Amino acid sequence: MEISIKKVDTKNDLRKFINYPYSLYKGNKFWCPPMHLDEKNTLSRTKNPAFEFCDAEYFLAYRGKEIAGRVAGIINHKANERWNEKLVRFGWIDFMDDPKVSEKLIETIIVWGKEQGMTGIHGPLGFSDMDNEGMLIKGFEEQSTLASIYNYPYYPEHMVRLGFEKAADWVQYEFEVPQEIPDKVERLSKLVREKYKLHVVQAKKSKDLLPYAGKMFVLLNQAFDQLYGFTALTQKQIDMYVKTYFGFIRPEYVSFVVDEQDDIVGFGVSMPSMTKALRKCNGRLFPFGFIYLLRAMKKNDTIDMYLNGVRPDYHGKGINALYYNEMHKAYIRNRITLAITMPQLEDNAKALTIWKNFSGRQHLTRRCWVKHFEH
Repeated sequence: MEISIKKVDTKNDLRKFINYPYSLYKGNKFWCPPMHLDEKNTLSRTKNPAFEFCDAEYFLAYRGKEIAGRVAGIINHKANERWNEKLVRFGWIDFMDDPKVSEKLIETIIVWGKEQGMTGIHGPLGFSDMDNEGMLIKGFEEQSTLASIYNYPYYPEHMVRLGFEKAADWVQYEFEVPQEIPDKVERLSKLVREKYKLHVVQAKKSKDLLPYAGKMFVLLNQAFDQLYGFTALTQKQIDMYVKTYFGFIRPEYVSFVVDEQDDIVGFGVSMPSMTKALRKCNGRLFPFGFIYLLRAMKKNDTIDMYLNGVRPDYHGKGINALYYNEMHKAYIRNRITLAITMPQLEDNAKALTIWKNFSGRQHLTRRCWVKHFEH
């Protein structure tokens, strides 16, 4: 049957674009539904400040009258300038197991990218590193999480068939949380704290962290500067993320290490896993989804470790031992038994060494694919 492509032009089209994976993965116990409202806001040209430096178009693939796939095309002009490239990104890609569908979707983004002067295509990527990125290539029978992409095993097969190659891989770890703090970690934390005259912010309420939230994202810009495809967050983006996420975090699971000037030199951000709650409410807050999410925030045995970073001038000085030690204590107090990291680049050795002292496994791998256009 012939495959047709329709550009997303209306609110109804966008609704179909957002809803498509909810039907594609219906009944799949490994897929974690995204927050429907978050998807809507991220894809909104008026609500997402990334549109100040990004162009984007969204497309739906139809096989007859049935939606057969979707894809977003994104040109991040800041990223292209930062890395001296002319690459169009593809993201939000989903499709049924039909080579004609995936070929038509990618072909559409390539044509659009060429029209904008691009010389290659890579993805899955979002507007910024705060969006989910990477196509699952290992761990198809492992539970996905809120901050990561799940896809069927046939996806990477289609990418290889379409001539894509590996650009970068992200890995994730799952490990058991020790119910005692290792002595060497305690000693190292004390040594680092005293040597560099640092302290950990003690926060009882989320609002106690707000004065540091913006500083954290400024540090993130510095710490993540060399990571694949990264572009610094703008002030408007920082303001949006602070407003979106810092209103409902559990402060005990967030650790900010600051110096004598009260500037952040390292941070760790984690949250109770929302995966089971999102599966129950299918990614929707209403009518009862918010109840499941609130329960998951209060009572949970699994933690998702979202972000961590160290200011470049403090690299190699043990700062991560400080913030992970503080969060580890909170995990023990709240009977957390399992921790899941967020995707980290496989060659980001500095970040990956923190897991060497824990009993765990590397269970998920995601890939960014790249293809350069023929002249």
